[in-house]
Amino acid sequence: MRAAALAGRTASGANSAAVEYESIIGLEVHCQLLTASKIFCGCSAAFGEAPNSHTCPVCLGLPGVLPVLNEKALEYALKVALACHCRINLESRFARKNYFYPDLPKGYQISQYELPLAEDGYLELKIGDQRRRIGLVRIHLEEDAGKSIHDGLPGTDRYSYVDFNRTGVPLIEIVSQPDLRAPADATDFLTQLKAVVQYLGVCDGNMEEGSLRCDANVSVRPAGHPELLPKTEVKNLNSFRHVHKALEYEIERQIQLLETGGRLVQETRLWDSAAKATQPMRSKEQAHDYRYFPEPDLPPMVISAERLEQIRAALPELAEQRAARLARQYGLPEYDAGVLTLSRSLADYYEAVVAAGAEPKLASNWVMGELLRVVKAERADQGEFPVPAAELAALVKMVQSRALSAANAKEVFALMVARAQGAAQLVEELGVAAIRDRGPVEAAVAQVIAAHPGPVAQVRGGKTATLGFLIGQVMKATRGQADPQVVREVLQEALDREPE
Repeated sequence: MRAAALAGRTASGANSAAVEYESIIGLEVHCQLLTASKIFCGCSAAFGEAPNSHTCPVCLGLPGVLPVLNEKALEYALKVALACHCRINLESRFARKNYFYPDLPKGYQISQYELPLAEDGYLELKIGDQRRRIGLVRIHLEEDAGKSIHDGLPGTDRYSYVDFNRTGVPLIEIVSQPDLRAPADATDFLTQLKAVVQYLGVCDGNMEEGSLRCDANVSVRPAGHPELLPKTEVKNLNSFRHVHKALEYEIERQIQLLETGGRLVQETRLWDSAAKATQPMRSKEQAHDYRYFPEPDLPPMVISAERLEQIRAALPELAEQRAARLARQYGLPEYDAGVLTLSRSLADYYEAVVAAGAEPKLASNWVMGELLRVVKAERADQGEFPVPAAELAALVKMVQSRALSAANAKEVFALMVARAQGAAQLVEELGVAAIRDRGPVEAAVAQVIAAHPGPVAQVRGGKTATLGFLIGQVMKATRGQADPQVVREVLQEALDREPE
């Protein structure tokens, strides 16, 4: 049994009263910043290049080198901190986080500890009909480590490989308060945070490529218990779905352990997506295990109040603000506006469809329906749409002017995706333009009335529900091309006439 939402989970043993549990969840999210170069050197930060081709003595930590801060990385971090309502520390410091792992060439990671860039922020989530603030402990800058490769290369049955291209790529770490209470809350938090960094243009949010990574800290306790029990840190979460599934599993695992008299221990576990289970990795480190000390090769970061206000003034319209504007400007329902603004690229696409002349609500229906049905969320995030906005607008305008039926429009759209052709060209090629001339419709109506005397008699006898059946038969006879309004008018006129 999975502890799904865990607003409360009740359990009882043979010799104990029922116990209700609650889950306590906090997230540590790493966002890779979209800078051209790394955080402390001039090496390219591009993804997907040949292994170890983007390295230099600085990011490899060779003796005698000195790091220099990437100013664009600092600017991007400040944008996120301001968008998340943080208190900015006008003076902050870098620190060395010491640990030994094959993909960490220096034996330490340059991060921040005692004096981070920003603290005490929040994101606001809508949970049900209520809004709740999820606190942020801190946002700080740090460098990424390399990547260990354990499979997919020759000899990985005996060896592991290391690619240092990612070493020194700029990250921000966003640490939430343990304010989340259910796996669904955690995925909602990540969805909103991903939207923030995408709207700011500082991170593409691609979890598969590792530019957005999440570790989840989770514990359970009897409801109302004042103290937190030992927590588990869950790693290897590379999709929103895995975050949700891993938290569900881990919450249930901890409850079962408590129910059977076991003892919770603070540890780090890996999510195994194939086994759909978490597996033990190591005991969880405390801050003192990393032996933090101030980075001697970098001076404190000092930010002037004037610079901070310049960055604040230049912040773009964020998802929540844009959703409110779309609802107000185009008369959209709150739900539509929320879906359309989940990613900046999707919102841009929708507004381009409307700007090309499509009616806003009808355009919303097509974007949320037919378009998103063929576009995965990741492709929408990256602005990859199979039909140009102007062509979707052309199709929607045909539907709204009744030049094309909704059913045939869907067929045309499918071919627009498959063939990369325009709407007008396909409508002409298929010959599916709407029939609005009464002559062909009258002929089809006469044919249907003659073929279905029973339903015709029912309608004439007052059973109006059967009218829909007859309309459907006329539409079928015209291959779905007849204008439904013209069909209804002509059919009603024919049925109102006395039978000969």
